Amino acid sequence: MSRERAKRRAERLAVLEREKAARARRSVRRQRRRAVLNSLKPKRGPSSGTLYKRSRAQRTGIAIIPLAAASLVWFLVPDPALRIVLIALIVLVLPALVVVVLGRRF
Repeated sequence: MSRERAKRRAERLAVLEREKAARARRSVRRQRRRAVLNSLKPKRGPSSGTLYKRSRAQRTGIAIIPLAAASLVWFLVPDPALRIVLIALIVLVLPALVVVVLGRRF
């Protein structure tokens, strides 16, 4: 009788050890996955190399306003050479206008 109990106890302990080892492997895998994901996420702030950050509305405005101006130039200016010059001017002046209008945010 005591041998049977010892055998069952040994089986229970073996099952518990296997489960414990499996939990430990899952935990290590989860920690590695989190570390990799955290290393892939963009870092924010001055220490990460980003100089400034704009809001979503500002980024949308930076994209849509020049596109609207270019489309107005395209439809309202009849001369193709003048169209190309004006659109190139919009593209070249855009960074300066963004800094002047929105300012640099650190």
